[in-house]
Amino acid sequence: MANGSGLSVTELAGSVGFILAVLVEVGAVLGNGTLLVVVLRTPDLQDAFYLAHLCVVDLLAAASIMPLGLLAAPPGLGSVPLDPSSCRAARFLSAALLPACTLGVAALGLARYRLIVHPLRPGARPAPALVLTAVWSAAALLGALSLLGPPPAPPPAPARCSVLAGGLGPFRPLWAMLAFALPALLLLAAYGSIFLVARRAALRPPRRTRPRSDSLDSRLSFLPPLRPRLLGGKAALAPALAVGQFAACWLPYGCACLAPAARAAAAEATVTWVAYSAFAAHPFLYGLLQRPVRLALGRLTRRALPRAPKACTSQAWHLQTLLRRLQGLRKDPVLGPSEAPEQIRELARQTPSVSEAT
Repeated sequence: MANGSGLSVTELAGSVGFILAVLVEVGAVLGNGTLLVVVLRTPDLQDAFYLAHLCVVDLLAAASIMPLGLLAAPPGLGSVPLDPSSCRAARFLSAALLPACTLGVAALGLARYRLIVHPLRPGARPAPALVLTAVWSAAALLGALSLLGPPPAPPPAPARCSVLAGGLGPFRPLWAMLAFALPALLLLAAYGSIFLVARRAALRPPRRTRPRSDSLDSRLSFLPPLRPRLLGGKAALAPALAVGQFAACWLPYGCACLAPAARAAAAEATVTWVAYSAFAAHPFLYGLLQRPVRLALGRLTRRALPRAPKACTSQAWHLQTLLRRLQGLRKDPVLGPSEAPEQIRELARQTPSVSEAT
């Protein structure tokens, strides 16, 4: 009885995990696809190149390593075994796409830091193509480390097709430092500087161009607010969300890479899909939370939706409205003081004839 209840609980947990993983997959595809369309249709966005790159990386992950995590045999969530060649391909894709994502997020954060802190120094900003070329070169080198790991085991044994469970061999700590620790430090430095700039701007007293008056409103304006403000205002919320999302999604995966392979393999499915949830969170965090992206999305949505035809309303004959307008002509200097009342009386005589004709 205990075994049957334990098996049912295990199956229920596996089913719930599979459903959540499918939702993450669908959210990553729909969110990144929508954001990519908005960015491509709105090229005047300030960080459009980095946003488009992040969407492309997330879509590549949603089309390759996320389906493998759904369908492959344990430690994946499915039951399809992988042959040695597919196992090596899965290792390489995981070891290359995950650093491409984290380094791309760090590049986006640095670009926004330069745009906010140094808006008048365009010469200090490197070309986006050069930055993303460096990102993909580093990702390719980190992916090549997976090919130097131990070969996949024969089919009766677990294939060890992931980065966590022995896929990188002795290179796992190096891969974790370059794929997670370095982007985390860059992101923390960029958004920390943005937060400090926003905090200084919020604490700076406003400039007063007009002399102070002695009215009651002027005196009340110098009183402190009843509710304390968040230091930095709304500008401090975006850095906090970006750093918090990066730590929540990628810190468990990075710690698992530094743990022994046996312990990492025990928690591989959970830690991996927590990291994969970042692919679904990026469109909302770096897209919908940005006002220019929301405005562009609303404009494109209004263009795409069919417009309802305007209903033609019949204009009825309103004699009272016409009489009120004619009464207003009394103040018109063009008409004499007695012309407007004569027109009103003439229209009043014609009213019965108009009603009989209708």
